[in-house]
Amino acid sequence: MTLSELNPNRYLNQRAICWLVIIFALLGFLAGCGNTKGEVDQTAGWGAERLYADAREEMNAGNWNAARDRLEAIEARFPFGGYAQQALIDQAYVNWKDEEPERALAAIDRFQQQYPHHPGSDYMLYLKGLITFTPPSAALSRITKQDPSERDPKGLRESYDAFNELIRQYPDSRYTPDAKKRVAWLVNTIAENEAHVAQYYYERGSYVAAVNRAKVVLSDFDGVPAAEKALYIMMLSYDKLGLDELRDDTRRVMDQNFPNSEYHTRGFKQPKNYWNPLNWL
Repeated sequence: MTLSELNPNRYLNQRAICWLVIIFALLGFLAGCGNTKGEVDQTAGWGAERLYADAREEMNAGNWNAARDRLEAIEARFPFGGYAQQALIDQAYVNWKDEEPERALAAIDRFQQQYPHHPGSDYMLYLKGLITFTPPSAALSRITKQDPSERDPKGLRESYDAFNELIRQYPDSRYTPDAKKRVAWLVNTIAENEAHVAQYYYERGSYVAAVNRAKVVLSDFDGVPAAEKALYIMMLSYDKLGLDELRDDTRRVMDQNFPNSEYHTRGFKQPKNYWNPLNWL
């Protein structure tokens, strides 16, 4: 007598398991075929020239996702040669226009590491400055009229460094004149940020810290408008610290440089901006 005759249920169970295995295998095969069909790369077999031409058409049409796909394909399939270099430059531009600053900066970093002496290096520095020149909150500040110096200065300083490097390394670049204008604006804005921080310390009773931060405005940013506020904060802080001689010396310097300063009459008060929702409360 066989085992199956002794236990017929066991034979049926084994047969059912075999059928289940076959069914699942077929389902997996069909699913794999479906996925493969859906993931067919239409650019397979394209050369670098055709990929780049197609990428430029997508860029001109503002189709940033499609353009990025073509440019990344060039970088992956043809990592050497002129098309790969230009594709990396265009990737930085496309990501910037598509509001992907981190990806744009990553493309610039790769470019600078791989092609440090490329003729387009000046443009990449200029683009790096532009990417950090306008942080995401800038669009909202056009409505609320928030002072750019009140935002996180990290992006402003990165932009300042990039533009300064462009000016220093490529004084004859066609991008340098515009970079100089932007640096002038950035100097004033970063100095104003330092003055805001000094005011923050003063209003919280950290008078020594307020003096030190205000001194940065005077020592690092010569001739900026924020120097008026910095001197005013120093004068008030010295008064709180009981340093009358330093207070009076600072007052004389302030009056000599800003004889019509309104800080003596209005203090830190600024005219209200009613576009700012905080002023509706």
